[in-house]
Amino acid sequence: MKIDDIRPDALMAGQGAAMQRDLDWLAQRKQAFVDVDCPACGAAARRHLYEKFGMAHQRCTSCGTQYVSPRPTADMLGAFYAQSSNYAYWARYIFPASRETRRTAVFGPRAAIVADLARRHELGGGTMVEVGAAHGLFCEEIRKLALFEHIVAIEPTPALAQECRELGFDTIESPWERVVLERPASLIANFEVIEHLFDPAAFLRWSHANLVAGGHVLVSCPNIEGFETLLLGAASGAVDHEHLNLFTPSSLSLLAGRCGFKVASLTTPGELDVELVRRALDAGDVGAEAVGPVLSRLIRHPDASVPATLQALVHRAGLSSHMVLLGQKV
Repeated sequence: MKIDDIRPDALMAGQGAAMQRDLDWLAQRKQAFVDVDCPACGAAARRHLYEKFGMAHQRCTSCGTQYVSPRPTADMLGAFYAQSSNYAYWARYIFPASRETRRTAVFGPRAAIVADLARRHELGGGTMVEVGAAHGLFCEEIRKLALFEHIVAIEPTPALAQECRELGFDTIESPWERVVLERPASLIANFEVIEHLFDPAAFLRWSHANLVAGGHVLVSCPNIEGFETLLLGAASGAVDHEHLNLFTPSSLSLLAGRCGFKVASLTTPGELDVELVRRALDAGDVGAEAVGPVLSRLIRHPDASVPATLQALVHRAGLSSHMVLLGQKV
């Protein structure tokens, strides 16, 4: 998978103006932001790292989580995503153009991860719920595998919720906070959600309450201690105005434990670390001296098999900047 496969450069050109409108919206409300403690361990002690897009990033000195504080309130975040020009741009231009590529490169592999975990951790049967189902592509890929008897899509955006209904899924058009499932789920899955939330612990506690005894939650999010995020720092795309919570593998595990889950599996299956760093080098977003002369040469090596081998090593070492946690309710 290449970045241009899922974010075509020709279409991304207009995305910057849409994102700037979102940044302006947040900047106008910055005085109403609230201070929070570490979203993973709850500690107050922190070290200020930097500001990016008007957001102050802190490092928890206890568990290493990077998080935004002060941050928009939960109500403000709901209003922000409802009016987001950036999300509207993606929905109108980028997702339709890359729909089938995303099915093959993103959602099919996600379903394969669930299938593998199902074999190793006895996940099958009962109800699977996806929180933030969007266009319903993951639910479609899961349905093909016949792992679960019932699939529920939770999607608060009306147009996207309608897409899920048209695909034949039981769809709840509501934010997850307002949902009480009619029947407990055996698996609650969410992808690239938890980093956006005002209170990630509240989401995991909600998941715990809506799972059967011994049920599982599946969470994917950036890993702030991954290859790309460590090398690029503030220049990483994982550090933006929407990602309020940037966990490490250990701090995400700590959070899961605090919310009543034991970690059944934690992997870093990302495939784009090396390409993302190469793009940042080529664009001048980060200098070769920051990455290091040896890594820079490997990442930009003219023989494509060299950076591909490096990416495979990153994956094998558990150092990708994308991670997936499977937690079991205890």
